[in-house]
Amino acid sequence: MNKKERFEAFVSYFKEAFPEPQTELNYSNPFELVVAVVLSAQCTDVRINKVTPALFEAFPTPKHMAQGSFEEIFELIRSVSYPNNKAKHLMGLSKMIMDDFGGEVPEKHEDLIKLPGVGRKTANVVVSVLYNQPAMAVDTHVFRVSKRLGLVTQTAKSPLEVEKQLVRHIPEEYVHKAHHWLILHGRYVCLARSPKCIECKITHFCRYWEKLEA
Repeated sequence: MNKKERFEAFVSYFKEAFPEPQTELNYSNPFELVVAVVLSAQCTDVRINKVTPALFEAFPTPKHMAQGSFEEIFELIRSVSYPNNKAKHLMGLSKMIMDDFGGEVPEKHEDLIKLPGVGRKTANVVVSVLYNQPAMAVDTHVFRVSKRLGLVTQTAKSPLEVEKQLVRHIPEEYVHKAHHWLILHGRYVCLARSPKCIECKITHFCRYWEKLEA
């Protein structure tokens, strides 16, 4: 199976099995999504969803969070990874949203990455989830699964390299969905240490499985 056929099989399976994949982070508006994604860096969505209800109750808008204190924010997110840095990021991005973007989360990728704590991956998540833009956020799951499936080359060393290869071959209308397909498959089936290959429904186009069977 060549790369073109592998991508076709990937899209064909997931668009039927999971036609409308969604982020597992809980949010009700763009500001909450940005905050949740910033907090989720190197942390689980399950943990973030436990933390954000109290955080959003205390700071429901960028204005409220910008006026909050470091200590107040830190106390509410102390159970996530790197709470010290993330509390600073949340204060900073809230202030920038108020000062530079009129209190509204910017829609453009180039504006989002200006916000403290918002890198390329976070911005890609926001524009793909909120606006269905063809952006591919590459986290550890996407990085691992795309390589195992054979969608990207083993020589791709950075998230950006993986992102470019995936976007190049996935039809534009499916890119924002493919981000979720790869994450969810990596989270629940193609686990890092013990992939559930016997339960997997896509071994027919998986390069990792081909090697195991060889």
